Amino acid sequence: MRTASKTRKTNETFIEVACNLDDNKNVAIETGVGFFDHMLELLARHGRFGLTVKADGDLHIDSHHTVEDVGIVLGQVLKEALGDKKQINRYGHAYVPMDETLGFVSLDISGRPFLAFDATFDNQKLGSFDTELVREFFQAFAFQSGITLHARVLYGINTHHKIEALFKATGRALSEAIRVNPDIEGVNSTKGLIE
Repeated sequence: MRTASKTRKTNETFIEVACNLDDNKNVAIETGVGFFDHMLELLARHGRFGLTVKADGDLHIDSHHTVEDVGIVLGQVLKEALGDKKQINRYGHAYVPMDETLGFVSLDISGRPFLAFDATFDNQKLGSFDTELVREFFQAFAFQSGITLHARVLYGINTHHKIEALFKATGRALSEAIRVNPDIEGVNSTKGLIE
C-alpha cells in the first residue's frame, strides 16, 4: 500500500495529513475553513485516494497560513506515498465542467516543481475562505510534491464553480497520474529516474 503521513508544527499552524493512494474509503477533512474542507474532499474523492487532514491554525488572523501549510504538508505526503514512482502513469489531465464554468488541469509527476496558474475570481471571499489562496495552495502543493502543475479556468462566471472545477480537475488528473500501469517497466522516464 502506498501510504504516508506527516505532522508539521509552527507558531502559526499545527497540521496532520495522511494519505493512502490505494484505498479511497477514508476521507476526513477538518481545517476550520469550511469551503477549503469541501475543496479538499473533492480533491481526494475525484483523485480516488484516501485522505485525512486535521489543521489547527491562526484563523483569528485569517486562513492564509492554514491553507498554505496544508498545501505544503499534503505535497510532502503525496511525494512520500509515491515512493520510487515505479510503474505510475506519471502524467494526468482533466477537463471538468461545473455548470457555466470549465476548468482544466494537466500535471506531470516529474520531480520538477512548477505551477502555471490561470484563473481570476471576482469574489474575494467564499465563507471564511480568501479566494486568492487557491493559487497559494496549488503553489505550495506543487512545489512540495515535485509536480509540474498547469491549472486553468477556461471560462466561467461563478467563483465557487471556478474553484470547484479546478480542485475536481486536479483530483481527476492525479488519479490518472498516480495509477500503477503494469505496461510500464520501472519508471515512466527515458532517464530511468524521476526525482
